[in-house]
Amino acid sequence: MNTSVRNTGRLLGAALRMLLAMTVVTGVGYPLAVTAVAQAALPGRANGSLVEADGRVVGSELIGQTWNVKGTGRPDPRWFQPRPSNSGYDPLATGSSQLGASDPTLTRTVAAAKKAVAAFNGVPESAVPKDAVTGSASAVDPHISPAYAHIQVRRVAERNGLTTAQVEALVERHTEGRTAGFLGAPHVNVLRLNLALRDLATR
Repeated sequence: MNTSVRNTGRLLGAALRMLLAMTVVTGVGYPLAVTAVAQAALPGRANGSLVEADGRVVGSELIGQTWNVKGTGRPDPRWFQPRPSNSGYDPLATGSSQLGASDPTLTRTVAAAKKAVAAFNGVPESAVPKDAVTGSASAVDPHISPAYAHIQVRRVAERNGLTTAQVEALVERHTEGRTAGFLGAPHVNVLRLNLALRDLATR
């Protein structure tokens, strides 16, 4: 009996020591090591890919945001607009609407959005790309397609006192290719594009 108790005690002691060691290694050591490597190799990305302008943080390259008329829910015609978001670009409430492609609610919403986007940009509904009227799976996508950026060029140019050629060139410079050359699709970061637009318009 005493031998059995001693063996059990030794096993429990070994288990507790292993638990403590693994807690230190995986719960403290590993996270600190990963953080140190990330901060040394890619500090900007490790800290959230924050974007600064005029000495203050204005957003993240990874999270979309609204570009509305101040104090309203109406899109500001001076700026390139992002794709719709079901969460209002809240990173704590990501996710799509979960509505199927044939859901009547979704089809009505998309039809109304297409009509609104076409009118807002002065283009026919047939020119409105799908990312202009549908949200991403995360609801915080910071990018739009080059096609959506291009249908906004004339409006943005007129509202900022620029030529369409100037704004078209701005879109081209901010169009990024496929990731690693084959993943995803070409895209434009709306925050970066609008900051460049602001700089161009205020020269």
